[in-house]
Amino acid sequence: MKKIGITGSIGSGKSTVSNIFAALGIPVYDADSRAKSLMIYNTSLVNGIKQLLGSEAYLPSGELNKTYIASIAFHDTSVLAQLNALVHPAVFGDFDNWCTQQKTPYVLKEAALMFESDSYKQLDEVIVVTAPEGLRIKRTMNRDGISKNAVLSRMNNQLSQEEKLARGQHEIRNNELELLIPQVISLHHQLKGYS
Repeated sequence: MKKIGITGSIGSGKSTVSNIFAALGIPVYDADSRAKSLMIYNTSLVNGIKQLLGSEAYLPSGELNKTYIASIAFHDTSVLAQLNALVHPAVFGDFDNWCTQQKTPYVLKEAALMFESDSYKQLDEVIVVTAPEGLRIKRTMNRDGISKNAVLSRMNNQLSQEEKLARGQHEIRNNELELLIPQVISLHHQLKGYS
């Protein structure tokens, strides 16, 4: 079974593209949502996060205090690096376990920080979803209800779209000019081993 990554800069539309693959019957591992789950339910990870960020990283309900975490992690690159060093290995192991349960010619791992986290090293190939910067900013502002400056701050903590594209093997353009479904279907056939 091939392990294929799908990544892209914030607001590129990774999830939209992943949903099309899922509709074609391809299992998709959403690394970002799995990471959030592991940050709540994986006891050793929870303890590590509390050591790094303090007990304020969690709400009394046990849920992540996302606002608090973002206020620290997105403004201090050393803290963000330490947090990633705790979370990424837990996600790598979880992905490996998940893969053993799949029965398709290939699976997808969707992750925003695929190259930054070195998770691409677990994969055979990587798809990069691209979109113009202005469109990515607009999408993220609308989706998350945040300011342009907040979006730019997050973008600055990721590799540029150009760097991701240079490291990936495939591109899907989500620019609202080209149709997504034909691009995905074409790549789907290629990844299954026929054209």
